[in-house]
Amino acid sequence: MASVPSVSYSITVRLEVPARPTAVSELTTAIEGAGGVVTALDVTASGADRVRVDVTCAARDSDHSVDLVEALRALPGVSIGKVSDRTFLAHIGGKLSVESRVPIRNRDDLSMVYTPGVARVCQAIADNPEDARRLTIKRNTVAVVTDGTAVLGLGDIGPLAALPVMEGKAALFKRFGGIDAFPLCLDTTDPDEIVAVVKAVAPVFAGINLEDISAPRCFEIERRLREELDIPVFHDDQHGTAIVTLAALTNALKVVGKRIEDVRIVMAGAGAAGTAVLKLLLAAGARDVVVADEFGVLHPGRDRLDVSTSWTAAHTNPRGVQGTLREALAGADVFIGLSAPNILTGDDIETMAEGAVVFALANPVPEVDPADAARHAAVVASGRSDFANQINNVLAFPGVFRGLLDAQSTSITTGTLLAAAYALAAVVTDDELNATYIVPSVFHPDVATVVADAVRRAVQAEEHADAPARVVAGRAATDAAAAVAGGRASAGA
Repeated sequence: MASVPSVSYSITVRLEVPARPTAVSELTTAIEGAGGVVTALDVTASGADRVRVDVTCAARDSDHSVDLVEALRALPGVSIGKVSDRTFLAHIGGKLSVESRVPIRNRDDLSMVYTPGVARVCQAIADNPEDARRLTIKRNTVAVVTDGTAVLGLGDIGPLAALPVMEGKAALFKRFGGIDAFPLCLDTTDPDEIVAVVKAVAPVFAGINLEDISAPRCFEIERRLREELDIPVFHDDQHGTAIVTLAALTNALKVVGKRIEDVRIVMAGAGAAGTAVLKLLLAAGARDVVVADEFGVLHPGRDRLDVSTSWTAAHTNPRGVQGTLREALAGADVFIGLSAPNILTGDDIETMAEGAVVFALANPVPEVDPADAARHAAVVASGRSDFANQINNVLAFPGVFRGLLDAQSTSITTGTLLAAAYALAAVVTDDELNATYIVPSVFHPDVATVVADAVRRAVQAEEHADAPARVVAGRAATDAAAAVAGGRASAGA
């Protein structure tokens, strides 16, 4: 699939050019001719016969950035100065800092913030540990934990190289959820050691966000931490993906006029994300789900099954489908890919049922080119930002943790995940819903608020509910969306 210029490969080129009338247009034409996109052009200095210009442009990838510089260099009279990669500039010195919430201006401030006044606060917490949520950063702080073994599409690059991603995650927690998050990149891949370290630091935090830990170890680590900690543990690669996928599917099925209980769903990918999506779909009422991995469709009689895929084989595929992913896809209503790039073509999508829904979520290169899929499917989503309907975990985790922290939750349940998914779906109103808008933008002002409110309501309702998790979650999501909608109406009035 051909990529397009992206701001993530944006460069600024400082150059000098002869002060001729066509100088600026020559620069723009050269970049566009080489396939780049000019996003800014600033004259930073001028003389009698020379002009210094900073040209900012977007490229397709790192190699393309070099090509753009060479295209500028080839212009008559142009001399190239400094070339800056804007993404690297954004990371210089890291993306996080720690600031005091209280002023320390004089000796009185010092004696209250630190010694001797702080001793009374310490004693209060020693007498009543629950006061830590009220009197320390614990009430609003989440640990972002990784071992660097499954980072983005880069794989096992280790804890140091994973740090920029975890910093970015912490920044997103703050921006979208108002939560103070801190990256913990652990220099061990041993599940016992990871569990021990997280348990040891847990007193500081009100929640744990596991990130980019490879399967199947991530399943064991999450399970043990959930059993042994009294704060919620959330593996975003699993549960964040599951929430946004279910939200998007809820709305996509509305667009095509189908119900989750009735559709045939085919999934590619039985790893951490695929398994979590599957379990949430089943909890939401899906009945006919067929899952395939690199060895074909999962069923109880197939070989090459581990503990996780054995569970999947036992709980899916009610019609006993066997064979390849392509064979399973014929006649299906929904395809959800959480696997590998370019494993399907538009011709494969053509074999699906009328009004098909395709979620090709492998990133950065999807299972099928979204443009090819859109020729045959009614609704198409991907993990990419350059196509409609981006399935992005940022839509989920800030609001989920905001709700968990506000409810002072000690755990996270399937009902909570369902509530978050239904609430996220409800952010897109019936008047807004269409085939190219099934999930809101990550910058939609209501996303985190609605999801957080639904999660908080679900946590509180589950403490006293005797209804099924799906019902409790639906009520919580509906109430949360209605509350925000009412607030918007009042503000408009």
